Amino acid sequence: MNHAKSKHDDRHAMIRQRAAVLLGCTALAASPMTLRAQDQGDSAGTTVLEPVTVETSGIGASDADSIVAFGNSGGGKLATDFLDTAASVSVITAKEIQQRDARTVEQVLDYTAGVTTDFYGSDDRFDYYKIRGFDAYTYRDGLPLGAPFGGVREEPYAFERVEVLKGADSTIFGVSDPGGTVNFVSKTPRDERFGEAYITGGSYNHAEVGFDFGDNITEDDTLSYRLTGKFQNSDAEYDYSNDDESFIMGGLTWRIDDATTMTLIYDYLDSDGTPGSGGHPIGSDFDRSFFLGEPDYNYNDVTRNTVTWMFDHDFGSGLTFSSRARYSNSETGFGYAYVYEPVDNGDTIADRYYFGNAQSYDDFVIDAHFQYDTSFANIESRTLAGLQYETYSGTNDSYWAAAPGIDWTNPVYSGGPDYSGPYASTKSDQNTTSVYLQQELTFSEKLIASVGLRNDWLDLKQLDQLTDTTTSGDYSEFTGRAGLTYRITDEVSTYASYAQSVAPPTLGIDPERGEQYEVGVKYAPLAFPALFSASVYDLTKTNITVTNPATNMQESIGEARVRGIDLEAKAELMNNISLTAAYSYMMSEIVENGSGGNVGNELSFVPNNVASLWVDYELEGEGRRGDMTFGLGARYQSSYYFGEDNLIKSDPNITFDAAFSYDVAEHTTLQVNATNLFNEKYVAYGGYGADWYNQGRAVYVTLRQSW
Repeated sequence: MNHAKSKHDDRHAMIRQRAAVLLGCTALAASPMTLRAQDQGDSAGTTVLEPVTVETSGIGASDADSIVAFGNSGGGKLATDFLDTAASVSVITAKEIQQRDARTVEQVLDYTAGVTTDFYGSDDRFDYYKIRGFDAYTYRDGLPLGAPFGGVREEPYAFERVEVLKGADSTIFGVSDPGGTVNFVSKTPRDERFGEAYITGGSYNHAEVGFDFGDNITEDDTLSYRLTGKFQNSDAEYDYSNDDESFIMGGLTWRIDDATTMTLIYDYLDSDGTPGSGGHPIGSDFDRSFFLGEPDYNYNDVTRNTVTWMFDHDFGSGLTFSSRARYSNSETGFGYAYVYEPVDNGDTIADRYYFGNAQSYDDFVIDAHFQYDTSFANIESRTLAGLQYETYSGTNDSYWAAAPGIDWTNPVYSGGPDYSGPYASTKSDQNTTSVYLQQELTFSEKLIASVGLRNDWLDLKQLDQLTDTTTSGDYSEFTGRAGLTYRITDEVSTYASYAQSVAPPTLGIDPERGEQYEVGVKYAPLAFPALFSASVYDLTKTNITVTNPATNMQESIGEARVRGIDLEAKAELMNNISLTAAYSYMMSEIVENGSGGNVGNELSFVPNNVASLWVDYELEGEGRRGDMTFGLGARYQSSYYFGEDNLIKSDPNITFDAAFSYDVAEHTTLQVNATNLFNEKYVAYGGYGADWYNQGRAVYVTLRQSW
């Protein structure tokens, strides 16, 4: 993509004029966007591009003002206009997150095509979501966080946007599952004064305060700061629960000169919650608040410290250097009693078990890459080459024991467990070194060819602290990606791509690999801010290892395939209406199974049809009445199986969400949000020992002051 003033730059300028929204989404967060003008030298030879600095606030400003994004950050690598990207990408901006009052990552992703969420219902330990039928990996500013299952529940208020890249993409981000990746883009300082503060109250004794503000420290705008915080005291929807959180994040950006920017961010997350309701007997219909766990053994605690460093330098003549690094340490632990009553014994006593876990880790990861932009004849070229290194060390202890049964007609609690010790205790060390290359060629501003190559070397070691035995392994994994995009007009493009993925291996088991074929079309009209996309894909995963929820043991199902369609629209229309619409069709199939069973069955937690629609209507103020915005959303998913045996499935369901905001005064807004407005109730996961209901109705009221 030529960084000279191109047709898509004109399109962005026209949208700014017509809709008064800030775009510039292809800028890297934490640094000003630099556009390059073509030298008027010898057109027959190679032309280097001279830097021309353009004032813009980058991703931060546009994402706060619009639900429509026209580009992605590339995970801190090749930032690209969506019309030029040979992949299906969705962006949930800060404005959309605020409008829907999305309080968890699952809620952030609820209205995204190809994504399914909340399939474990009232199990609150982790974020649960899949992309295109397979697990997704998470990243922050392009650096790996890992799988959401077993990880830390991220705080959405920390992020400027959430980017969802669908399908296999290890070439871009590194080892990951083939379903796709979720990249969180951190809030960073801006070169202007801005801010907000809010208070929230609502369901389950919820009380919350938050703030996000920043300014320039020096008069010449070379040094800026940003401070973001959220403090929450709350219960969950079931008895004997709590959902407390303290989050604080501070950042400094130093614009060393016109070509060099450095940002340092520190954030601290401390959550004090509970793991879940403990489940309910199969086939029962209790209130969601009914608790069959143990009040004295019911905790889910997280403490994490993170330091992130970002550095960008423009050498001129089309050559730039960027680096991202992050250090984090975390201590997490949960313990609870859960119902396990797979057989109807004809009594009212629910069998139960205790389960506990304690983890700690230290992780450091750094990525550095050079990018060279140039042009020759009618070809524009972008080349990116980089190196990534990660070192991880952590411990993991798991505990399990039988718990006394409980009479669900008259529950009497018996206290916590007396473990003799962990049933599993491991210490893991992992070093990963990666090299990657991405090349993009644009021919006559119409045809865009892209290719990516990456190799990851993994050095794994695990100590079983119960047996004092060590297992180790070295892996070298190569992945590739290729795509073609054709710009039919300034508003329409079509693409085809092939991509590979490889998941982090488990010692003693071959790494899980994936590959995807995809074709699609995208439309970004000039008349108003909007992006419409449609894609068809064929995604295959091999060497699959899954954990059977009935036995908690790993099983191999060999090879599985998902073929589907994703349709998505985000638009801000002229008549004060904005909308987000998504539809996905997914047909999954177990192609091979190492144990011989379940071949031909569908994968668990993969509904065939998922659809959502969110519409906002703004009624402009008149006289003393301020602006009012009315929002209504609906989410539908067809039934899905709870296990690969395809014996038990959920019911199809539809839930509604709503929002209302009123401008009480200038820069002061009162906002009301409701999730699951009509309190629709269904079993999100069940049939193998207990039923776990979906999340019930929750209503929150927020008063926000901005400046």
